[in-house]
Amino acid sequence: MDTPGIIVPIGPILGLLSDVGIFLFAASGALAAAQQRQTLVTFAFFALATGVGGGTVRDLLIGAPVFWVHDASQALICLSAAVIIYVTPARWWPGRALDWMDAIGLAAFAVFGTAKAMSFGVHPFIAALMGVTTACVGGIMRDLLAGVPSILLRPEIYVTAAALSAGLYALLVGLGAPSAPSGAFAALAGFVLRAFAIARGLALPVYTTPADRAD
Repeated sequence: MDTPGIIVPIGPILGLLSDVGIFLFAASGALAAAQQRQTLVTFAFFALATGVGGGTVRDLLIGAPVFWVHDASQALICLSAAVIIYVTPARWWPGRALDWMDAIGLAAFAVFGTAKAMSFGVHPFIAALMGVTTACVGGIMRDLLAGVPSILLRPEIYVTAAALSAGLYALLVGLGAPSAPSGAFAALAGFVLRAFAIARGLALPVYTTPADRAD
C-alpha cells in the first residue's frame, strides 16, 4: 500500500537555495576544469554537468519535467559561473575553494531536492533520498570528468552531510514545521557538519576485514 506524501510548495526561500546550489556547484565544476588548465568550452561543460547533474537525475526519477530544459535561466547560471571562474585570477580561488563551494552547494541542493520531490507528492523518506541524489550526483559527475577519485570513494563526511540536511528537512516538514525556516535550518546543519569535516578532517570509519582487525 502506498503512503501518501506531504505536498510542499516551492516558495522563494527554497527557490533561492536551488539557485545558490546551482551556481556554487557549477563554480566547483569550473574550478575543477581550471585545475586541469582547460579551455573555456570545457569550463562551461564541467559547470553545466556539475550544476544540473543531480537535479536532472532527481527529476527523471520523480517523473518531473527536467528543470533546466524548461528554464533557460538555470543553464545561464551555470555558464555565468564558468565565465566568472575563467576570467578571474587564480589567486582568488585558493586550493580549498572547490571544497567550500561544494559544501554550501551540497547543503542547499539536499534541501531543495527533498522539497522538490515532496512537492510532487513523494513520500518524505524517499524525498530525502532524492535530496541526497540531487546533492551528490553533480559532484560525482565533476570528479569523473576531471579524472579524479570520486568523493564517494573517500572516507571523509560528504554524503552524510547531505543526508543530514535532506533528512532533517523532511522530518521537520513532516512534523508540521513551516517549510522555509525548516529548509534554512536543515541546510545550515548540513553545511556545518561538512565544514567541520573539511576543517578537521572528520571521516567515517572504514570497513576492515577480520584479518585487519586481528593485526
